[in-house]
Amino acid sequence: MSERRDLEIVARLVPEGSRVLDLGCGNGELLAYLRDARGCSGYGIEIDDANVHACLQRGVDVIQLNLEEGLAMFADRSFDVVLQLDTMQHLRNAERMLRETARVGRVGIVSFPNFAHWPNRLRVATGRMPVTKALPYEWYDTPNIRVGTHADFEVLARKIGLTVLDAFGIEGGEAVRRWPNLLASVAVFKFQGP
Repeated sequence: MSERRDLEIVARLVPEGSRVLDLGCGNGELLAYLRDARGCSGYGIEIDDANVHACLQRGVDVIQLNLEEGLAMFADRSFDVVLQLDTMQHLRNAERMLRETARVGRVGIVSFPNFAHWPNRLRVATGRMPVTKALPYEWYDTPNIRVGTHADFEVLARKIGLTVLDAFGIEGGEAVRRWPNLLASVAVFKFQGP
């Protein structure tokens, strides 16, 4: 989610002045934006050395940690909002990390490439794996462990007892609320834990 408009759409879901934990924060762009534009504070979690350095250059507090190890260092409900943007598809146990997100934060916000977006469906129908802006890798060199759909997340949320507060997609820098499973390349969910 490096496009400025996408960041602004997600940032509007975060209440002003929130204490935020950003899982897989990348270069810290969103946390810096939340700090500067919405008065938020918090931490980023990132594993990549170059991204950790970029966070520090932006003045973003960052902890270098592999998300596969979990969030045991954080107490229950220690953050107002936990962001998990464009990270779920890279994790071996996405369900466990969603449970941790719900435990550590009062509210969780996730986003991920929506494999059910119509261009992806068309590409698969022609016998090929899709390569798009949201899924920019060939099947043989992707860092994604899995792909998911907007509709699949709704099923998983119910299974683990999450309450979905808002659900939509993003396409072309705009929120998509009508048929997001078909019309959006990115799925976005705001939820609370049990």
